Amino acid sequence: MADQNVPPRRPRDDSGWDGRQHPTPDGYPAAPYGHPGGPHAEYAHPEYAHPEYASAGQPAPRGPQWVGPEGLGRPAFHQPAGAGLPILDDDGGRDGRVGRRRALAALGGTAAVVAGGAALAMSPQVRGLFGDDPVARDATGTTVTDGTAARPSGQQPSTVRTYTEQNESYMGSRAGAALKKNSPTGGRNFSGPAAAAAETPVTVKTVLAKDPIRHLASRATFGATPKVLADIKRMGIDPWIRAQLDPEKLAPSPAELKLADLPSLKLTAQQLRDQRDQLNERGAQPEKEMVDATIARQIWSERQLFEVMVDFWNDFLHVAADFDGGETYRNSFDRDVVRKHAMGSYPDMLVAANKHPALLLYLNQNDSRADAVNENLARENLELYSVGVDGGYTEKDVRQAALLQTGRGVDDGKYVFRAERHYRGKVKILGFSHPNDSADPKKADQVIDAYITYIALHPSTAQYVARSLATRFVSDTPPKSLVDRLAKIYTVNKGMVKPLLMSLFSSSEFWAAVGQKVRRPMEYLVATYRTLGVQPQAAPDFRQGDSKRTAFAQGLRQIHDKLRELGQYPMGQPTPDGYPDVYVAWTSAGTMVNGWNEAADLIAGYRTQFTFAKPEKLVAKPPATAGAYVDALAQRLVHQKLTAREKSLILGVAGVSATTKVDATFNGAVTAVARAILASPQHHLR
Repeated sequence: MADQNVPPRRPRDDSGWDGRQHPTPDGYPAAPYGHPGGPHAEYAHPEYAHPEYASAGQPAPRGPQWVGPEGLGRPAFHQPAGAGLPILDDDGGRDGRVGRRRALAALGGTAAVVAGGAALAMSPQVRGLFGDDPVARDATGTTVTDGTAARPSGQQPSTVRTYTEQNESYMGSRAGAALKKNSPTGGRNFSGPAAAAAETPVTVKTVLAKDPIRHLASRATFGATPKVLADIKRMGIDPWIRAQLDPEKLAPSPAELKLADLPSLKLTAQQLRDQRDQLNERGAQPEKEMVDATIARQIWSERQLFEVMVDFWNDFLHVAADFDGGETYRNSFDRDVVRKHAMGSYPDMLVAANKHPALLLYLNQNDSRADAVNENLARENLELYSVGVDGGYTEKDVRQAALLQTGRGVDDGKYVFRAERHYRGKVKILGFSHPNDSADPKKADQVIDAYITYIALHPSTAQYVARSLATRFVSDTPPKSLVDRLAKIYTVNKGMVKPLLMSLFSSSEFWAAVGQKVRRPMEYLVATYRTLGVQPQAAPDFRQGDSKRTAFAQGLRQIHDKLRELGQYPMGQPTPDGYPDVYVAWTSAGTMVNGWNEAADLIAGYRTQFTFAKPEKLVAKPPATAGAYVDALAQRLVHQKLTAREKSLILGVAGVSATTKVDATFNGAVTAVARAILASPQHHLR
């Protein structure tokens, strides 16, 4: 149950969507249709806002002097159920072949870790989709009798209103309870990552190889590649991690140098405003080019741990790329707030964010003044960006913080402090108190900075950051032992990021958690590009169809658009909570199959804006028998052997036995075989 001292939720959307949620069989409101992570609890309809109001059948109170938010909480666009299905191959049985649709489902549907940790099971949606489950079920495996099983692609299990934090909401489902049984329960820290890796046995049952080098590459990058694995083996675990912790010393990759093809990327907010017409003529959309560039870095940058942390902070301190104003200010927020501090100090990041036009406009702080207070930013600073919803603050704290932050805003595209709009008078928020009576604008502004720093270093913030970081790198249900140790490291080091990461990588919990994270849609697709060795140069058969944009820019936009279809792209969540980071928030058969179809297109080299290795060239010297070829191809693509059952299924896709003689094209089936391997749990898990 949630802490009854948590402040009541307020209705957050004036867009016409009433926030009402459709009930699940458990009686709790489900996520709204089409939204990958469901709304943050705040954005639910008010009768679900807080137990004391819910039980009374009354909405949370709102004083007339408080200005409500505008335009937040709109559902994200998603494809209809089963998107991508028609592109799947035959439904099987011809010429002795196993149906490819069923074989792929049997492989890819095993990507969820389930009860007892003994096996990997196909999700209920996939069973139903491919005819193996006669009973309609929801995403948690619960039998559905109310007609809600036919959900759009990306529809999620119920968001339980008595849970207070987004990831915990999903983990409160039956599927979440099952996942908890397979997570490490405790551990300790060692002198360094290599020592921890050497001394930590992996006891959970998983199909992933219990290889520390592969495990590190899967968690600290957007997907292992032969080069990354070779680099870690050559350098050693500790030196490789130290190098990743100093990203500025790593040379930019050829793809990062090609980001010059995106004309808006390095422009300041003022330059973007001044050059708007010229950029429009060139077909440049700054907020989209920023996302394009982020995707390119995730795929091709050598600074992989840095990019993973950029993505982490973009979910934790989230500002949507597509908000009204994002075309001018979101690029700068990415560059001057998130990337500048991603490996530095979180308190510095939060202070910088609270003076950046992107956040001030996104959460309506520009409209807040002493006689008409908008509480959006004040609330999110507490609930999402620092102490967390169960971090000990009250509704009074939110209002006091909102009063304190009045006066901050944007003028002529720049941050300003308007003393005439600022509330003057004593404030007390959590343990922070101040007279707040200075008529000097500079001193008044500094008081706000002091408050932001205070909440960024609060013990509840230490716990919240630690838990979020452990959820990203270790397990959907991270052990309390690890979270508590990381929180102490955060506090002792005043919110510095590098000591946190070094402590995490030096923990036994990290090294014991092999196979305990499932890739979200964006992570799956990016990992597929990486493992296939796609290169950023255009293929010889590329034909220029857009005279305004280069092949590289066009290719990145196509990946961007595909990720939108899959329901996750950098900075894509429309609401301030960022994307959920647990598997049960992403169980979608349509999304899974859409990802497999994209993998098939990549193997076949259909995106000619980039260069691909021909599928028959993925293995340098292909073995002459089918069984040995599958082993070699699996080692190349997922960096380990498959289980005997998975190998048998893949051979069935090609309609051959292990001893069948095959050529380099796998007798014409190499694309189908490679795609089946990329549908395996070894590629879905990380």
